[in-house]
Amino acid sequence: MVQTIYRLLINVLNRKSISRILAGFARSKMSKGLIPLYSKIYQINIDEMEKSMKEYQTIHEFFTRRLKKEARSIDQKPFSVVSPVDAILQEYGKVQSNHCVIVKGKNYSISEMLGGDEKVEKYVDGTYMIFYLSPSHYHRIHSPVSGEISNQWTIGTKSYPVNSFGLKYGKRPLAKNYRMITEVEHEEGTVAIVKVGAMYINSIETLTNANKLNKGSEMAYFSFGSSVVLLFQAGTFIQESTLTVPRQIKVGECIGYTHSGLKEMTY
Repeated sequence: MVQTIYRLLINVLNRKSISRILAGFARSKMSKGLIPLYSKIYQINIDEMEKSMKEYQTIHEFFTRRLKKEARSIDQKPFSVVSPVDAILQEYGKVQSNHCVIVKGKNYSISEMLGGDEKVEKYVDGTYMIFYLSPSHYHRIHSPVSGEISNQWTIGTKSYPVNSFGLKYGKRPLAKNYRMITEVEHEEGTVAIVKVGAMYINSIETLTNANKLNKGSEMAYFSFGSSVVLLFQAGTFIQESTLTVPRQIKVGECIGYTHSGLKEMTY
């Protein structure tokens, strides 16, 4: 019953007309007066922002704000893989042989998420990680590894909530929402960075045209709270043993190691 009511309400409210109105308002100077209230409600750490609060002219500018360079430290161990976002690490685990992962008791098809069976084979038996960004988080996305972009594509049109409630009662938002997938080739293999759009302001903006990425470098930003899914090719990644879920995590924190890198560090 809860699931039925939830989906009905979301379908009624999730309309392009409402999204356009909200997006337009967020980018207008009329929204500037809401910045102090937004900051208070979501307890934004203003000391780490690149600019002072009064310098932001719209809610959109404030939401997509940059941080001071010293606000985030990128783990520099040679073989480390880092968190691409400030977020709640919600889930991690193994991609099953049937191309599925289990999130909040639901099966999610990685094939559906990526847009085809031919794109998913390399990730079978690999690791997945799901990061949820709430409105309180910093919303720029950084590369988890150093490497070269080998492929990038977008799928989907509408978007639905990707918070815990949405994952539990929604219609598989991680595999249905508008999403931009970037595959990065690093020295061990491939990692897919799946950037999942959120309800209402369905926007993911890229920040670089370069093919090569350095670990921790900016690559995109969200215009509203959303999620990032990382998919690691089988046999190329071992997660950090101290990770637990759910857990608050920040850009640059070590989440694991490339496979051969961890072996080299061990011996």
